[in-house]
Amino acid sequence: MTAINYFWRHPLAEQAREEGRVEERARMTLGILEWRGIPVPEAVRERVLACTHLEQLKTWAQRAVHATAADNLFVGDDDRT
Repeated sequence: MTAINYFWRHPLAEQAREEGRVEERARMTLGILEWRGIPVPEAVRERVLACTHLEQLKTWAQRAVHATAADNLFVGDDDRT
């Protein structure tokens, strides 16, 4: 039992969880645009999927809810992606 508990606290396990959260948030952001019927150009898709900053992806997901075009996700960004 101890070995299992140790694994979940291991830095590699935390890194895997973080990567999963980042990928999930990126796909969710693109999904919101697609569900709303907003075309997603390949350049936007690539930029969102390449982003590794969870907070940036959170911002984009929030913007996707109100966006009228996929490029609206990036308005006002400082290019931290």
